[in-house]
Amino acid sequence: MKNKIKKNLIIDAANEKIIFKIIDKNKTYTNEYDNSRKNFDKFAMLLFKFLDKKKVNFELVEKVMVNLGPGKYSSIRTSISTLKALNLIYKFKIYGFSSKDVEKYDYSRVFELLKKGKLIKKLIKPLYMS
Repeated sequence: MKNKIKKNLIIDAANEKIIFKIIDKNKTYTNEYDNSRKNFDKFAMLLFKFLDKKKVNFELVEKVMVNLGPGKYSSIRTSISTLKALNLIYKFKIYGFSSKDVEKYDYSRVFELLKKGKLIKKLIKPLYMS
């Protein structure tokens, strides 16, 4: 593989859009999809398609930040369970953040919280909207 620099990945499926965002040293790549039943049923395929398109595989992913809600129940559960399954193979670090930490899909605050050690490391209790 050409580029061995470790990357960070943000996954946000708690709201109206499913957002995948790769953060490389000086670059970011983002894809978004409607957060619909059709798309969260093929969540893993969309994620791998996005990574493949950007020539990134999970062996290059160091940290994954995932939105734990509040938000859409099925989408949050799908994103967390997909990441936990992939983590068994690739051993990246998973951190959770709250929808309240993100304003208008601006994830810069998530990185500030990560640097300060304020993100959730255990993804046991996501926050769902009722």
